Amino acid sequence: MPYFSRLTDIITCRISDLLATAPDPRQALSEILTEMREGLSACDRNLQTYASSRDRLEQEINGHQTQSVRWRDEAREHLAASNEDAARLALQRKSELEDLMAGLRPELEAATGNWNNMQRIRRALEARFAEAQREAERFSTGVDEQISAAFRRPVPPASVESELEQLRRELGQ
Repeated sequence: MPYFSRLTDIITCRISDLLATAPDPRQALSEILTEMREGLSACDRNLQTYASSRDRLEQEINGHQTQSVRWRDEAREHLAASNEDAARLALQRKSELEDLMAGLRPELEAATGNWNNMQRIRRALEARFAEAQREAERFSTGVDEQISAAFRRPVPPASVESELEQLRRELGQ
């Protein structure tokens, strides 16, 4: 039985509640961890898609911006050569590119926003996954061993170390 239908279900779940209602909490936890791994993989795929979209749109806008400057320069050259019709045509093309860029910029903002949101979701998923792993460890170790198991955990991320250092400074240590 699937426990989660969306990534947000993982973030908002209470693992203890899921396990309390499961006929076999160990099996349920194993399934939950598997679904969380799949959720993290899906999140990574989404991040890659959003990053690709964002990068493609940035390149397209930058290319159009370069072309727009070129058309403006060309219009100036035509005007200097007293060719107003060619200058108008160049400025019309410049205007078309500006309109196109105006349409692409909100798309870029959306892709960037989606990527930022997915990053936040990924971090929340990682936190919930770590919680589930701790619960699995609780099942596999005795209560007396939990304290020693805490010292075998992987090194915390740099952000934790940075925050720890800040707290030391605040305490004057």
